[in-house]
Amino acid sequence: MRHNDAPHGALQAVLSEAVLADPVELTRALCDIESVSGEEREICDAVERALEGAAHLSVRREGNTLVARTELGRDRRVMLAGHLDTVPVNDNFPTRNDGDLMWGLGTSDMKSGTALALWAALAVPNPRFDLSFAFYDCEEIEADRNGLNRLSKSRPDWLEADFAILLEPTYGDVEAGCQGTMRARIGTSGRRAHSARSWKGDNAIHKIAPVLERLGAYEARTVEVDGCTYREGLNAVFVDGGVAGNVIPDAASVTVNYRFAPDRDEKAAEAHVREVFDGYDVEITDSAPSCRPGLDRPEAAEFVAAAGGEVRAKLGWTDVARFATLGIPAVNYGPGDPNLAHKQDEHVEVPRIRACADALRAYLEES
Repeated sequence: MRHNDAPHGALQAVLSEAVLADPVELTRALCDIESVSGEEREICDAVERALEGAAHLSVRREGNTLVARTELGRDRRVMLAGHLDTVPVNDNFPTRNDGDLMWGLGTSDMKSGTALALWAALAVPNPRFDLSFAFYDCEEIEADRNGLNRLSKSRPDWLEADFAILLEPTYGDVEAGCQGTMRARIGTSGRRAHSARSWKGDNAIHKIAPVLERLGAYEARTVEVDGCTYREGLNAVFVDGGVAGNVIPDAASVTVNYRFAPDRDEKAAEAHVREVFDGYDVEITDSAPSCRPGLDRPEAAEFVAAAGGEVRAKLGWTDVARFATLGIPAVNYGPGDPNLAHKQDEHVEVPRIRACADALRAYLEES
């Protein structure tokens, strides 16, 4: 029986007290509740029931996104966050164990990390920080449906914190902050004509050659932020143009993707793109902010130490950027391997789940 078809009581049994106390078993239980993006109600209900049983937590819910909080009067607050959804099933549901490997949809991206957040919420009732825990929906699809994105706009007070840990797969390493990403369309225009009489037209596709030459000559920055090295990139990702096989085209464009370091915000990134393509029609088609790692903050430095002391820049974009819009530094940290995300053979190493759980407990508990 598929878990989405299971009766209400069966879902309660999935997250039993014994399961909630073991981050490995909890990972398996969450993975065995099918929750493809847009279908997170069952898993959100199960997580909500588990959290509501904890006297030290207050729980708030908007749609299929939950935030649980302690109110212990600590002078600092740390947020742990994980998404509840997965990409569609691909012959990899439910889970199966093979020695130290757990195979199945969501094991790496990112229910092993989300399980750690839920486990920590219940296993550490007297933390040295006040804690918040966000469990959100629709991360794997369009941004306007992303639960964390929605809360950052509708309920930003629910996300207030001094530091955030997004439990995305990092293979047990700390990946700090993230690059921003921006896409822009660089357009050229010309005049149509029959290709047999091409001299009567003005070929817009030919005019994109200098755009490509600028990209070929472009020297991307390498930037150090909080001791982490971020490499930028500005690259063509689409070329568009043409009308028919016998027509000189009157319009063409190159779409570029700019990955920018967290010392630049979106406004500065846009200004840079426009400067590089000065003289051309530049249309910004998509943009998402970068996130500073904030490793100079004591709560961030303490977490890095608890996780083994090694840290690297996140060369990519993740939902830590949602926290950046609220002025909250954040890192990525989870047991899954990001190279296995969305793959049919997705799996997670059980020892990494336990090692990450130990690091989180060491960081969160009173000494």
